[in-house]
Amino acid sequence: MADTAIRPPARAAMSRERGRRTGDRVFLGLSAASASLILVILAGVAIFLIIQGIPAITADWPATKDLASIQNPAGVPWPSFWAYVGPLLWGSIWSGLIAIVLGAPVAIGIALFTSHYAPRRIAGALGYIVDLLAAVPSIVFGLWGIVVIRPLLLPLSDFLNHYFGWIPLFAGPVSTTGSTMLAGGVVLAVMILPIVTSITREIFLQTPRLHEEAALALGATRWEMIRLAVLPYARSGMVSATLLGVGRAIGETMAFALIVSPSIRYSVQILTDGYNSQTIAANIVNNWGVATEIQRSALIGTGLMLFVISFGVNFLARYIISASGPDAKRRSRTPRKAGKPA
Repeated sequence: MADTAIRPPARAAMSRERGRRTGDRVFLGLSAASASLILVILAGVAIFLIIQGIPAITADWPATKDLASIQNPAGVPWPSFWAYVGPLLWGSIWSGLIAIVLGAPVAIGIALFTSHYAPRRIAGALGYIVDLLAAVPSIVFGLWGIVVIRPLLLPLSDFLNHYFGWIPLFAGPVSTTGSTMLAGGVVLAVMILPIVTSITREIFLQTPRLHEEAALALGATRWEMIRLAVLPYARSGMVSATLLGVGRAIGETMAFALIVSPSIRYSVQILTDGYNSQTIAANIVNNWGVATEIQRSALIGTGLMLFVISFGVNFLARYIISASGPDAKRRSRTPRKAGKPA
């Protein structure tokens, strides 16, 4: 009788356990399949870029008619693919640096204001508005840059050139149209605000409440509390958000293509319109429609270089996060055991 009373509950428990194990296996399979799918897609993109770009990368540019027709600023054919892609890589990186220098401090300031200073209602509304910027199409930002930003920056460009023209950054003849790297950088800085702001805001909100209260209890002002408790905790997250913003700025296409005058050259000047460094993405957009087959191969080859640069930015972000994150600090503070070599 006792065995008969015990068996049904035990059987039900075993059934529930089998159900949980089946659910775990299904979830594990779906997760592994999703991770594998991402790797397959990434590998597929890389293989496509390599196969399509190799003909132009390995070609003899001066001897290939369609490639020789791509003139450099000196009016002569490019000697090789690497000479062609070098200024484009520089332009992509340079525009991303300008955007992050202008946009990252503003984004971090907005994140601090919404997380530690603003009343809850204002913080929620401001955060919602900033997040909405991510939904604005790139072409709209480009039109806004043409109509508003370019004329607005002309007086500032004259001022910077007049008083700081001895600095190479502000040297050269000032543009009369506003189609400068400065205008493009300002628009890109606005475009990366949602990414950097949203990530840093969430990181700031994850700061342990006890750390903040301890700093305030010791007599620190709110800014001192942020400087001593919040910013050190969020350092790695701020770096990762900034690098994600760089990745967005480097890969931006339409807005930059509409605003900045195209020119394939090495240049650090940000106030001229004839000596700008074109980006890879904008160069592809401007030339794809009129390119021949081998020229499209060259454009795809430059896209491969942009792909590699994006990988480099992500790897750098990962390295900085691992070197300055909480785990690294914990390892550095763990005492070594006696008898173990350093």
